[in-house]
Amino acid sequence: MALSKKPVNGMKDILPREMEIRDYVTGVIKDTYRSFGFTPIETPCMENIANLSNKQGGENEKLIFKVLKRGEKLKLAEAKEEMDVVDFGMRYDLTVPLCRFYSNHANDLPTPFKALQIGNVWRADRPQRGRYRQFTQCDIDILGEPTNLAEIELILATTTTLGRLGFKKFEIRINERRILKAMAAYSGFAAEDYDNIFITLDKMDKIGLEGVSAELKEDGYSEESVEKYLGLFASLSDKKDVAEGVSYLADTLGEYLETEVADSMKEIAAAVNAAKEADFELVFDPTLVRGMSYYTGTIFEIAIPEFGGSCGGGGRYDEMIGKFTGQNVPACGFSIGFERIILLLMEQGFTIPESPKRVAYLVDKKYPADKLVDVMAQAKEARANGQQVLVVRMNKNKKFQKEQLEKEGYEEFVEFFAR
Repeated sequence: MALSKKPVNGMKDILPREMEIRDYVTGVIKDTYRSFGFTPIETPCMENIANLSNKQGGENEKLIFKVLKRGEKLKLAEAKEEMDVVDFGMRYDLTVPLCRFYSNHANDLPTPFKALQIGNVWRADRPQRGRYRQFTQCDIDILGEPTNLAEIELILATTTTLGRLGFKKFEIRINERRILKAMAAYSGFAAEDYDNIFITLDKMDKIGLEGVSAELKEDGYSEESVEKYLGLFASLSDKKDVAEGVSYLADTLGEYLETEVADSMKEIAAAVNAAKEADFELVFDPTLVRGMSYYTGTIFEIAIPEFGGSCGGGGRYDEMIGKFTGQNVPACGFSIGFERIILLLMEQGFTIPESPKRVAYLVDKKYPADKLVDVMAQAKEARANGQQVLVVRMNKNKKFQKEQLEKEGYEEFVEFFAR
């Protein structure tokens, strides 16, 4: 039986043209984030299964690629439950590994610590456009900063990066988990029902107000609470400005919404709008939930019109490091949807700006071996002058060879024939 030449379902091979764009984008991301003071780190691709299954990762915990114990530790015949044969898992995001990393190295790190991490993650998800089972995440996080300076810096750094990659007129949607809870409490829902209500609310963009209303009523919530709750969202539909929307809620919810929460949101919006470099709009979205249950405060998401969905997001998770150490540490992060950004750039026919001139040296197969040193010397000089030089043997079908090289960006050909 022949071996399969196709990659595992949900994973993909990356061809040279895409790889070149990925390398360029990674460089822009790193350079921009470094300019904001973020420091690169790296964590392992696997984590202890207990760290990944601590009820902080929301739906992603159902998508973990689990790793069997090895050698003598693997006793399948004696196993009574999954945990008897599993000890590690492939990381499904970079946040859990970062929190473990910080908990382990906090004494060696500055406060606040601004981390930059780029790496592959794995989820046993259903593959679709822009979604894979192995994909790259690009995260920046600020640990140890309790004020909204963290949110402001994260939004500015992320949007500046997107702007430098050529994206315009995109949105950063912003909300606050405490606003979500205040709206639910005002409407008469019990605190223990919040998570279930938010899961339904998160479907708003797909099923609309009527769909959310029907689902909440099917779940047994009172019609009075459901109508009061959804009435808030209807009233906010034309209030996308952060200050306007939050002020409306502060007046409407009264004591249910802390003044500190409303003021913080307004401060973030004012600072970001005053200092932003990229062409984007900061939009208040009271329906924004974010799936991870570890978020405790501000949450945000990137919406790029060309994609039609989320291209990244993040928020504040002040209680997650405490799961490792017993002592909570303020933390906030933002992740760019790297694969979706690459997909959009590829579909737009993106070309790398100011790339070096590409020259292909085509060497005849009968070219004397003792003269190849001269070809190599000429190529060396051209590279020293900033050119990208490919030295290859000339194919019999030279026309087709040149056409293939032109697709890879080679714009000049130098031919070496035997004499």
